[in-house]
Amino acid sequence: MRLVFAGTPDTALPSLRTLIDSPRHDVVAVVTRPDAQSGRGRKVHPSPVAELAEEAGIEILRPEKAGDPEFLDRLRALEPDCCPVVAYGALLPQPALDVPRHGWINLHFSILPAWRGAAPVQHAILHGDEITGASTFQIVKALDAGPVYGVVTEEIRATDTSGSLLERLAVSGAGLLAATLDGVADGTLEARPQPADGVSVAPKISVTDAQVDWATPAMHVDRLIRACAPNPGAWSEFRGQRLKLGPVRVVADAGERLAPGEIAATKTRVLVGTATEVVQLSEVQPQGKRVMGAEEWARGVRPEGKESFGG
Repeated sequence: MRLVFAGTPDTALPSLRTLIDSPRHDVVAVVTRPDAQSGRGRKVHPSPVAELAEEAGIEILRPEKAGDPEFLDRLRALEPDCCPVVAYGALLPQPALDVPRHGWINLHFSILPAWRGAAPVQHAILHGDEITGASTFQIVKALDAGPVYGVVTEEIRATDTSGSLLERLAVSGAGLLAATLDGVADGTLEARPQPADGVSVAPKISVTDAQVDWATPAMHVDRLIRACAPNPGAWSEFRGQRLKLGPVRVVADAGERLAPGEIAATKTRVLVGTATEVVQLSEVQPQGKRVMGAEEWARGVRPEGKESFGG
């Protein structure tokens, strides 16, 4: 099939590479978000999908909005049979959805209808799910509500961050997307409506949402920090400045009781109290500084007796 691939971040690259290499399909163009500022110097860079497309000699479309008349005209001229989508990052209006004869097929990183929305992997970790996965579905106007073609599952490990889990899902999901497009091309695969029960929504996690509340149980603190890694990054306030926090370890036998947010630092570890067990910090990043081990940070700031985060 003639494909126009839509995607933007690194997460989309395994799928794009798989489809470029597929003898069954021809990726005639990619649609991606416009070049944006990134990095410490805030220089303007193309998206990862645009960079890969350029390397492969594939036409790149960067509409400000997918409803722009010039973009729609070019999309129609390309005559795609189908438009696979992986983390494109913008809404697709009906005139765009109507162009390919097999529609737009999205790879979404959850087992639909669970965790529809922008942050399915983060919410799966945050809410303590044991199993997640990826789904391919036909895009319709309602959010992530279209009929599903196929699903793969993935166990959520106790140490998974949203970054590590998404890396695995991006790879397994690429195979699912390719198999879905093969089935659509052969006419052997039919999408099935999502069940009405079990719908949950996964809105984007903001920087405000990522602030750690030490008065919650240790298990929740652990899940929040892992869900927010690497983005937007969990944090807490120490002496009036934000401190980014890497994954923590729940310490059931710490041998001491700390109030929520209270810090106890030794040469070998930094412990923080929660509503239940204490947790041990791993890496931290002070505002405007590099990532460092929690013990190194504590040696520099020297937390005073019963000093706490957020206080």
